[in-house]
Amino acid sequence: MVIPESKRLESILYFLIGVMVIIIINQLSARFFYRFDLTEEKRYTISDATKNLLSDLEDVVYVDVYLEGDLPGGMKRLQKSVRETLEEFRIYAGNNLQYRFINPSIAKGKKARKEFYENLIKKGIQATNLYDNSGGKRSQILIFPGAVISYGGREKGVTFLKGNKAASPQEQINQSIEGVEYELIRTIKSLTEEKEKRIALLKGHGEPDTLHIAGLTAELGQHYRIFHVDITKRPNLLGFDAIVVAKPRRPFAEKDKYKIDQFIMRGGRAVFLIDALTANMDSASNEDNLALPYETNLEDMFFKYGFRINRTLILDMNAAPYPVVVGNLGDSPQIQLLPWPFFPVINEFSKHPAVRNLDAVLTRFISTIDTLKAMGIKKIPLMNTSRYSKVLSAPVIVSINELKKEMKPEFFNSGAQITAWIYEGRFTSLYKNRFLPEGTDKSNFLAEGEETKILIVSDGDIARNEVNPETGQPYELGYDPFTKTRFANADFLVNTLMYLLDDSGIINTRAKEVKIRPLDAVKLKEQKTMWQIVNLVAPVLFIIAFGIVKYFMRKRKYTNFGK
Repeated sequence: MVIPESKRLESILYFLIGVMVIIIINQLSARFFYRFDLTEEKRYTISDATKNLLSDLEDVVYVDVYLEGDLPGGMKRLQKSVRETLEEFRIYAGNNLQYRFINPSIAKGKKARKEFYENLIKKGIQATNLYDNSGGKRSQILIFPGAVISYGGREKGVTFLKGNKAASPQEQINQSIEGVEYELIRTIKSLTEEKEKRIALLKGHGEPDTLHIAGLTAELGQHYRIFHVDITKRPNLLGFDAIVVAKPRRPFAEKDKYKIDQFIMRGGRAVFLIDALTANMDSASNEDNLALPYETNLEDMFFKYGFRINRTLILDMNAAPYPVVVGNLGDSPQIQLLPWPFFPVINEFSKHPAVRNLDAVLTRFISTIDTLKAMGIKKIPLMNTSRYSKVLSAPVIVSINELKKEMKPEFFNSGAQITAWIYEGRFTSLYKNRFLPEGTDKSNFLAEGEETKILIVSDGDIARNEVNPETGQPYELGYDPFTKTRFANADFLVNTLMYLLDDSGIINTRAKEVKIRPLDAVKLKEQKTMWQIVNLVAPVLFIIAFGIVKYFMRKRKYTNFGK
């Protein structure tokens, strides 16, 4: 026979033990924090670099996300990903990260809404027009897939909708989701850094004027301090973290090369955007216009570092168009946009984090690059032309009249050509075992360098923006006025420079991968009704069955109670 008092005491003891176990677990979890990500691709796991930066915040970061309102399905996925990422950020940042979601269309009145939209665009959030076909009507929706991040009185805009526009809409949304952590944390990092990195854009050897690199200056200026430096007037390049040599057209004196060499030997990062031939569109209207080699006097230094920019031009069937007069209608010339093979559109990238999921990059008169033997140097390819490419050696005829000829695929038989590399390691000075340039201080000479990184691109125009002929104002970097398309030149240069300069590893967050697992469309159509019935009826039947089983178990238990 069961004694009621002992049964009650046993229940109380079980209850107290359970409470103690919960308290112990809470105490242990407070001391030993850990989160479990059970997804295959670890989509909810943020990088150690991100955790460290968020944990060290000294003030509050405010994030205003403008992905709110009546959004299409793909944008809802992006919105959910941003929300989940910010929730993860708060775990490590605590109250030092505050965020809210705002509907940008909530402003009353067309004028107020227009002003609000213009303000968001000025802050760097790119608007996106989407079309909705719901309800049998086609309507246009203006979306601002981005956020404004504020810290310490400073603020910056960030756009989440990135990715390769050549991909399907679903894949582009997926690529944008993969980049959410990077877009957020790189902006937070740039706002919280006490000492901004200093980048020198070198001048003095025929580089583009400030108007034609205004786009590059504006893009890099969002993350770094930019200086236009005439290398011929400086004794050295000390005090800078990186240098950019963009499209030089005159020879470098030995003393100027020596300054660059010793900057690299001391661990400075370098970006070389070099044109091999004198090709340009100003002379392309001539029938016999020849592209000849530039004499920059940098070849021996590049050879020492382990690469050579060849005196060639690459033609590619995947090319940007250029306006050509194809005939006349009365007194009016008939202009047509035709693909110009000397303007390859790069849409094939390596798996490196700096270029992963990057949109197409526009190049002009690009050359091949040979890699040479260099001990202890790691060589990382970044991007290449399409497999329908043709390599021509100098001298090359560059005439717009060639566009009127039929471009046959069999002509483009050279295969894909790598046009950008990152070199990492300890380089050997060009001036090791050589006489130093006259007037240099031999006591500070370094023959073997510190660990550093170099970016090499065989196109100087990748950093050059067009200028509006009517207003005289520069276009954004990568903007093509003929097709009104914005290419990813700025993203390419910003991402690669961030990789060169960032020792924390934040750029590696771009390596995150979120796999698409689409449903079988045929099976979905065939089995739609069945699964709707299962989803509606099965839970009800389960609850009824559970109730019946529970009823008989209780009846059996209490029927035998006390016997």
